[in-house]
Amino acid sequence: MDSFSDIAFFTLLVKQGSMAATAQELGLTPPAVSKRLALLEKRLGVRLLQRTTRQISLTPEGETYLTEGAHVLASLEELERSVSGSGNTPKGVIKIGATLGFGRSLIAPAIAKFSDLYPGVEVQLTLNDRPMNIVEKGLDVVIRFGELPDVRLSARLLANNHRILCAAPSYLNQAGEPEHPKDLSKHQCLFIREADESYGTWHFHQGQRTETIKVQGPLTSNDGESVLKWALEGRGIMVRSIWDADQYIRSGQLKIILLDWKLPSADIYAVFPTRNNLSAKTRAFVDFLLEEFSKHRGNAQQHW
Repeated sequence: MDSFSDIAFFTLLVKQGSMAATAQELGLTPPAVSKRLALLEKRLGVRLLQRTTRQISLTPEGETYLTEGAHVLASLEELERSVSGSGNTPKGVIKIGATLGFGRSLIAPAIAKFSDLYPGVEVQLTLNDRPMNIVEKGLDVVIRFGELPDVRLSARLLANNHRILCAAPSYLNQAGEPEHPKDLSKHQCLFIREADESYGTWHFHQGQRTETIKVQGPLTSNDGESVLKWALEGRGIMVRSIWDADQYIRSGQLKIILLDWKLPSADIYAVFPTRNNLSAKTRAFVDFLLEEFSKHRGNAQQHW
């Protein structure tokens, strides 16, 4: 089998996450899939996957093969489009990833508009509040908050956004308003379990000064919407992106606190694999989002 089909096979295997699922997708038996992987690893002279009875995981060589292979397949796809004369026509399937709240509120409606403009493109949207590996998940574009985590990816700024510390007036009337980040140790804090290494830790800066505070409270969740509701009920202090909290700040249901201290950047980006030539569908989608969110760029403090 040729190298291109081997790359496509390996990409599918990682995406499916198991021999059995890959076998079902390809119409083969699991032993046949296992044999093909063994032949590929023998040809390359390296082990690409660590595998157990229940799951598979990439070795460093496997991650390189997957990432660079994705670039090769994309270049081949782009070449075939240009030769067939369809390189400038957005069409085919495009896979988008976004966080639950932002994706549901703003990306899904934008996708509906995009679909009306480009009926030849089938958009598949995946929403998840856990970080998504764009290569392993086989995604074309991911909408993410904060700095770019991987130099192998490219990004375009969609919207300026910042995080704020806020609470309901009812909570502040009862517990008092903190005047310094260190005061948060005396408060009930509501926070989102996004990653184990940052669980319950808030970072602040004021000019050259920095403060890292370990906060605590009786209520935590991996769902930002639940944390927001708790804050509105006066159950504690939370960190939230301005795009999500702005309407409650305007209405007086929430109050911003510690205005002199800043939290880590939460600017919103469209992220995609770095390629010399983006596919027409990906380029069209990113350009559409840039236009759709243009009013939210240029002033990080503006209201949503």
